[in-house]
Amino acid sequence: MRRKIPSPSALLAFEAAARHGTFARAADELALTEGAISRQIGRLEAFLGVMLFERVGNRVRLLPNGARYAVQVRETLDRLERDSQYLMGQPSDGASLDIATLPTFASRWLIPRLARFHARHPKITVHLAERMEPFVLAGSGFDAAIHFEHPAWTGMRTHRLLHETLVPVCHPALVERGGSLDELPRLHRRQNPDAWQDYAQESGIVLSNPATGARYDLHSMQIAAALAGLGVALVPRLYIESELAEGHLVAPWPAGTSIAKTFCLVLPEPIRLSDGPIQIFADWLISEARSASPSPDLTASPRS
Repeated sequence: MRRKIPSPSALLAFEAAARHGTFARAADELALTEGAISRQIGRLEAFLGVMLFERVGNRVRLLPNGARYAVQVRETLDRLERDSQYLMGQPSDGASLDIATLPTFASRWLIPRLARFHARHPKITVHLAERMEPFVLAGSGFDAAIHFEHPAWTGMRTHRLLHETLVPVCHPALVERGGSLDELPRLHRRQNPDAWQDYAQESGIVLSNPATGARYDLHSMQIAAALAGLGVALVPRLYIESELAEGHLVAPWPAGTSIAKTFCLVLPEPIRLSDGPIQIFADWLISEARSASPSPDLTASPRS
């Protein structure tokens, strides 16, 4: 069945005229004459059976229907442009994967390791995008997700990767000044306001007021603040291994004993894991996670 949509040329002319407020500027942008723009919009109005513009002298003004339609057309054209640029950027002789993940995990753990993956598999391009909450993979456009273990992943295949345990860290200069942990400024993650109180109870360290201190949305912000000497951050150790090894951060206090959360690889179910780029990436990721944290309960088979 033939689609009932206007011509692309008419939509481009309309979007440009709506954005600029004049046919003349739209014509300049699209390298057309003002008359050509006017004719395209006239055809569009005839196709829709709705007036989109009110002509006022040399200018045009969007009518209510035109204003609503302009927003929808602009969003559609923007999405089409993004999708087209995405395909244009794909390797002609390779494959690509779209992976959803958490921003701090991507920047602090995954991306620093991707060079090893690309060195072994140069024809597979890995695209990363931020997704803060669990979602349904089917129909999402993502091949996989790396996220916290969560009941919302029911019906999808999950494989445990890494446990998140929290450790207090700070700039070395902060420790050199002396003073107990209770006397030093503490840095908090806004989404986990009780983390310091829980840590104090686990470790047996007395904190007179665990809730005091600056708050940040992301662990990456906490880490940056700790590196700047602003206080002690309670962050996942897996995010700051290199800073600890290089001496940029120190951890003179005991780590937390409980597991805050567990990262897992999420794949759609059913899926054929016996072939294709997703199997290659999954095998590599699981191997990297095992090397980073060889915990027995992380080597179990995938679960659905």
